[in-house]
Amino acid sequence: MAKLGKRLTDSYKKVDREALYSLESAVSLLKGLPKAKFDETIEIAMNLGIDPRHADQMVRGVVNLPNGTGKTVRVAVFAKGTKADDALAAGADIVGADDLAEKILAGNIDFDRCIASPDMMGVVGKLGKVLGPRGLMPNPKLGTVTPDVAGAVKAAKAGAVEFRAEKTGIVHAGVGKASFSEEALVQNIRAFVEAITRAKPTGAKGQYLLKVSLSSTMGPGLKLDLSTLAATA
Repeated sequence: MAKLGKRLTDSYKKVDREALYSLESAVSLLKGLPKAKFDETIEIAMNLGIDPRHADQMVRGVVNLPNGTGKTVRVAVFAKGTKADDALAAGADIVGADDLAEKILAGNIDFDRCIASPDMMGVVGKLGKVLGPRGLMPNPKLGTVTPDVAGAVKAAKAGAVEFRAEKTGIVHAGVGKASFSEEALVQNIRAFVEAITRAKPTGAKGQYLLKVSLSSTMGPGLKLDLSTLAATA
């Protein structure tokens, strides 16, 4: 096992790995841990009582975090004509149609979110095997296939976070940066938990929220007391 650096060793000393922390105390503790040399992402991991292998137990969606993610999101848009102009005006980084599809097929995927106007799905549909595994395939349910490409671009830039349960029933997401205020992080986390709770699938039986933990990019994980979260299991 690799030897932990002094910063991480000091961080682990401040954390009780078995304790259940209230949301506010967990955020406060994470903010107080020794700092890394970069602005770490605060990450949430939620274990859900689902089996995503069944279609009626899949958890997927998008949530707008009230204080953004602190991350610069590069957005690609499939659009033509006035919609392409609208996307660029809204801050899209890459806009195109067949030319953009060719770049993606050639392996040039220099973006974090992909949006398409409905009339472009004939072009985008051919990219499923490339964009799908990366979680970048535009999807009407996620608001990334829409006539309002400008609105979708602004939402992505402002801190819209897509979520999808893994095969093990766990949802991971970044919910802000260590430099955020405690209040901003708590607001973002509550918004994310509420979105996951609203997305509870019809096939989920029994307890839905099983375990929730917070961590920073380079720090230890803190288990949360579910009763302190806005949403109830």
